[in-house]
Amino acid sequence: MPKSRSVYVCNQCGAESSQHFGKCPVCGSWNSLVEQLIAPSSSPAVRTTTLGRSRASEPNQKSSEPAKARLSRTLNQIEDHPQVRLPSGYWELDRVLGGGIVPGSLVLVGGDPGIGKSTLLLQVANKLAQTAPVLYVCAEESGQQVKLRSQRLGIGRELEGQGEMEEMGEMGEMGKRENSEASSANLYLLPEIDLETILMELEALRPSVAVIDSIQALYYGALTSAPGSVSQVRECTSALMQTAKRENISLFIVGHVTKEGAIAGPKVLEHLVDTVLYFEGDRFASHRLLRTVKNRFGATQELGVFEMVDRGLEEVRNPSELFLGNRQEAAPGIATIVACEGTRPLVVELQSLVSPTSYSSPRRSTTGIEYNRLLQILAVLEKRVGIPLSKLDAYVASSGGLNVAEPAADLGIAIAVTASFRDRVVDPFTVLVGEVGLGGQVRPVSQMELRLKEAAKLGFKRAIVPKGQAPSDSVLEITPVSRVVDAITAALAT
Repeated sequence: MPKSRSVYVCNQCGAESSQHFGKCPVCGSWNSLVEQLIAPSSSPAVRTTTLGRSRASEPNQKSSEPAKARLSRTLNQIEDHPQVRLPSGYWELDRVLGGGIVPGSLVLVGGDPGIGKSTLLLQVANKLAQTAPVLYVCAEESGQQVKLRSQRLGIGRELEGQGEMEEMGEMGEMGKRENSEASSANLYLLPEIDLETILMELEALRPSVAVIDSIQALYYGALTSAPGSVSQVRECTSALMQTAKRENISLFIVGHVTKEGAIAGPKVLEHLVDTVLYFEGDRFASHRLLRTVKNRFGATQELGVFEMVDRGLEEVRNPSELFLGNRQEAAPGIATIVACEGTRPLVVELQSLVSPTSYSSPRRSTTGIEYNRLLQILAVLEKRVGIPLSKLDAYVASSGGLNVAEPAADLGIAIAVTASFRDRVVDPFTVLVGEVGLGGQVRPVSQMELRLKEAAKLGFKRAIVPKGQAPSDSVLEITPVSRVVDAITAALAT
């Protein structure tokens, strides 16, 4: 009788090993190998074809039978079936998804604990339940806990008493009440962690949208490993994907993140799903950023902005107001840039402080700006402009805590640092867009017209841009520059 055997699986990369190591031989992570038992197979594995016949039974010589019909088709032979996307009820979420929810798609939502993942998906489920059944699998909470959270968010709250009905009077309020009751009737809760039970409920209910909160809490009984392990996450996601594709169910999956900020579990989890969304935000700030990392049905790096209030998450239609300071009270060391997150331009205020150091090695600190990018810009300013920054502390931050990683922010960082060093004020109605090269040149960036239109819409009067990228039809006063020295002269001229 065959015996069971053990394998050691890495929690970080999913690599398998026949023996235990303190360090994973593939990804190099320490103490990440977990033992898993593999049940013996009752019969030897036989690889079969799609026709149900094993390859071992195929004759070695060519058969005289007529050739079978090919299963593959050319791209032109595949029929067009236009997909009608489902509106989620939130324009910001539809934006990051590429225009709405694609039927039969898998969307993975990750983020830090308490950032608002469950809150957003419960609100989305309530909106979608107004027209079609929605299943919310709460694997980490009981049904009563979800009900308490829904009452705090104002979901499914019914009015009591006929007197209140008469006092409402207005048709708009009546419509809201009817929609609330309809969503309560179509929003189904399933507090369950067993994968087979969840799959049976999906096939029986056949909802248009289902939410799994969270994938690390699900358990597949055929595996001996604990919930959240590599094999459990991989097998549960694969089974959910097959059911969602077969039943045409749009599936939202909540994923935990590690202390480094990556989604916990093997990387194959992100490869299996169609879309990966990350929830970002400062716990001391009220706004939340929903960013697209992977999207098979739209553009990546799209950004949606929400604000956390006492009744849940609300959309922010003009996010540039969050990242702009008071332009009426200008201060030294402040510059304004226009960053692009996907196809969305955002006007962001950059703040800089340069001061004498008290230590042998000056300090460099960034908030929302890439640290190595700041070091490169400081080196360019010292070598090409002559500012002795090697003896000064330098602090740079973006307003609102937005992470600005694109090179188009280089010119704004350089001007902010220079303005703080010289104790000069940059015109608050001037925006700066451009990449700074190591030779001190200002390099062109993409989507310049889109950036300038956003700046003009917010009331800016002037823009300093790379030479050769000045549009002729812009309403802004354009100042083209080719070197950082020219940009500093133009920005600090007033």
